[in-house]
Order: sequence, then C-alpha cells, then structure tokens
Amino acid sequence: MKTHRSNVYCRNGAIAASQPLAVAAGLETLRRGGTAIDAAITVSAVLSVIEPGASHLGGDAFVITHDAGSKRQSAFNGSGEAPNGATSDQFKSKIDHHGYRSATVPGLVSTWFEIHGAGGNLSMQEILQPAIEYANTGFPVTSGFVKRIAHHLKQFPETKLFESLNFPNNLRAGDLLIQTELGRSLEAIAADGRGAFYEGEIAESLIKSSSGWFDSSDLARHRTRVIPPLKVSYRGVDVHGQPPPSQGMILMEELLLAEGFSLSELSQAERIHMMVEAKKIAFQDRYEMLGDPEFVDINLERLFEAGSIASRRAKIDMAKANIDTVTYNQEGSDTTYFLTADRDGNAVSWIQSVFHGFGASWVIPGTGIIMNNRLTGFSLDPKSPNFIAPGKRPAHTLNAWIATRPDGSLAHVGGTPGANIQVQTNFQLITNAIDLSLSPQENAEAPRWQHLNGPSTSDAEENFNGLLQIENRIPSTVIDELKKLGHDVQELPPFGHGSSVQLLETTESGSFILGSDPRSQGHAAGF
Repeated sequence: MKTHRSNVYCRNGAIAASQPLAVAAGLETLRRGGTAIDAAITVSAVLSVIEPGASHLGGDAFVITHDAGSKRQSAFNGSGEAPNGATSDQFKSKIDHHGYRSATVPGLVSTWFEIHGAGGNLSMQEILQPAIEYANTGFPVTSGFVKRIAHHLKQFPETKLFESLNFPNNLRAGDLLIQTELGRSLEAIAADGRGAFYEGEIAESLIKSSSGWFDSSDLARHRTRVIPPLKVSYRGVDVHGQPPPSQGMILMEELLLAEGFSLSELSQAERIHMMVEAKKIAFQDRYEMLGDPEFVDINLERLFEAGSIASRRAKIDMAKANIDTVTYNQEGSDTTYFLTADRDGNAVSWIQSVFHGFGASWVIPGTGIIMNNRLTGFSLDPKSPNFIAPGKRPAHTLNAWIATRPDGSLAHVGGTPGANIQVQTNFQLITNAIDLSLSPQENAEAPRWQHLNGPSTSDAEENFNGLLQIENRIPSTVIDELKKLGHDVQELPPFGHGSSVQLLETTESGSFILGSDPRSQGHAAGF
C-alpha cells in the first residue's frame, strides 16, 4: 500500500502524538535518561498547554503500561468522581453542558504522580519543565488551534472562556501564546507534588469559585486506580485494554466476536459488514451494563466466556445487516492520544481528555486550568447503570490498548481519540495489524469506516439501523455491496474519518516501527 508518510524506524526511544512539539519534548525527556513513563508525563503536560481544547490539567486520563522486565501490564484509571452535591435532583431534563456544575473531580494530575511512582526515573521538576517553558515563554499556535477556538466561539458565542484564559483576540497561526497563570500552576505541581493540585491553592480556588459545588472531601478522596487491564487472546496475540468504567469492554468483545471469522479470507465488503455487525452487538451490551464497577456489578468474565460470545456471534447474519436500533449516548469527542516507548522496551499507551471541546468552558480562577465537563457523561435515568450519584465515576469512552506476543514481549501499541468512534477505530487497527499484516504507517493511512446512530440518508426510516460512514477511497463496488446488505452508507472524503491514530510495532530484534495519522497534525519520531 502506497502511503503519504514513511514508517519511522528507531531503537532507543519512540514517541507518537498529535502535535510535533509534544513529540520533541518527549524525546528530550528520553534522551536525558527518562523512561517511557517519564516521557509520557512530559507529553501529557505539554499537550495540556498547547492543545487545551482536547485535554487539560482539569481533565482525565486512562493509561495502559507495559513493563518489559516483568512482562506485565497495568491499567491506570484516572477518571474523576462526581462531587458530593451532584445528585439527579440538581438537574432538570439534562446535566449542565458548561460551567463547574458540568465537571467531575479532575484525574489527570493524580495520574501523573501515580504512574511516576510505578516507573519514573527523572524528577517531576525535570519531567514538567518543557510544559512549564511553553506556558511561561509561549509557543506558536497552529492553524488547527485557531480553528478550534473559532469553532467554539461560533458554537457557544456566550462563552467567556478565552477571556478567563487571557488569550489574545484574533490569534493567527504562528502567533506566540503565553499562559502565565498555567505556568505558575505547573511550577507549583512540579515543586510541591500532587498536593499542590488537590490540597493547595489550586484546590482552594476550585472550592471557593464553585460556591461549594466541589468541597475538600471531593478532592481528598480522589485517587487514580491501578488495576489489571482487560485481556483477550486474538489470533494468539494478547490484547490488553481498559477496564470499566471505560468502554474498552466493547473493543474486547468486538475482537472475540471477530475471531470466529477468517478476516483475511473475507472480501473487503464482507469484512466491513461483519465488523459493523459485531460493533452493534458490543455497543448494546455496553449500554445495558456499563457503569462504575464500584457502584454496579459488571460481570465481564461471563460476557466474554466462550458460550456467551458464541451465542452473540450467531446473531451476525453475513447475508444482511441487523436493522434493530442500537442504543447509545452522544459522547464528547475532544480527546488526545499518544504513545511512548524506551530503549528497554517499556511502553505506554495514553489517552486524556476534557470530554467536549474545551470541557466545561470554565477556568479555575487564577490557575489557567480548564475543567472537564465529564459529568455530562452520566445518565439521569435511575434504571441506567450509569445513573449519576455522588462519588461515582461516569462511563467513559476513553480507552487505549497494548498487544503482546505469547512470550509476553511487546508486539503493538495503539490508540485514537474520537468518542464512540474510538473502539470502532481500534477494532480496525488491531485487525489490520494482525489479520492483514499492515505496517503501522499503512495502518494509520488505510481507509476507515465508522458506524453512527445519526440521521438516515434513506427514505426507508423503518429500516434505519444507523449510518455507516466510509471514506470513499474504498472502491464503489464495495460500497454498493454494503448497501445491498442493508447498510445505510454515507461516503466521506478520501481522508474524512475524524480520528487521529498513533501506532507502534516492535520487531523480533526489539526495534520500533512507528506510524502517525496524516488526517491530523500528528507526528511520530524516535532515535
């Protein structure tokens, strides 16, 4: 397959992220003797400074790590809890979209320190220094940065967010943006640790400015959970994914369903059809059972057992599309994904978010920190496992994955932003790599599809089962065949799929092969 970019080959360190400045900062940390974990924290912090619409210190993170020495994987769940005052009777027909009442306790900073304790080598002052410098001395904004601000202002003209951040009016690509207040916050966190955020002046400002919506106990009780990842075997490769409350369960179920088909022997239309049908089944299971496992019982072992998967797989009709409506919520899509690896073979798969664009569109006064609006991810339906409650974490779209060989060595790392599209894109990335043997860059550029519960393009509403969007680089004969199977197909531009993937593969000699999505400003590099 001809690609716009080449694979990146390296051995001593690797970074792939959505912004070149973040990649360069991560490589600098690796060159100074940092581990994959150190570099990941650097990239995370820099992205919070230079891509504030997608992630920030007031947001969340979900991480999968691979320890090359022990050949063990860990899942870090950096999602925040609903504050004590967040009960269903506080809202009418829906949860506030903006403002502090739309936010959960931020989990990103807690995750920095939790993961640093699990494998960091450098000090937090060294790790956070690139982000501090970009905040204090500025960075040149990109065209994408300017467009994202313009889009937010058009969609929400009443927002005072950018005034609160002291962003200049009429920013143009290449203009230098300085964020002094955010720089001070990062300096405090680097010097005083986790407590600077959850106990110090930042916490005090959050409590005071939210009129008590957040209180000291909300912040004191928060912690990043470190738990075993979900694991399924797919074609002899172990895929490690995010446990609940992440919807990583969908990706695991999709793979188990797909293993009953020989994807490499199916035609392209048959393969897409089968995968879309598997997606529908897994999404329905997600919305019937997913919530915070500390509040609701989620028996994934039963869901993933062979008999359960076989009964669900039998529902896939290769002759026609399932036209039953699949229920799922509209989720925020402003997220960023990146990966890191070091010379010892350790790797990190990391995704972070403020949920919708610029999150709550609300800043903790005096800090430069944008809060998430993750509370909107809850349901107000008491029958839902995702029903809102104080101290409860909402169901999350955020998921990342790592794949290992039978001997426990690292095989693949990958991920993507994209809300409900994440688990559909990751499904394609893993099958492309394992079933079709695509290289990381071929995989990143391969034409993609996404299945939505959006408006139909057909007049036959009674047969509507969702909208299958496909990049039109896929042959028209394939699209016609999918339509004959009953799919409501909408063609996207050649690279019109919205997500931005980053991928890594390891060779038997331990070298890294990287790929980065040309659909975005993403970048992969190593040394």
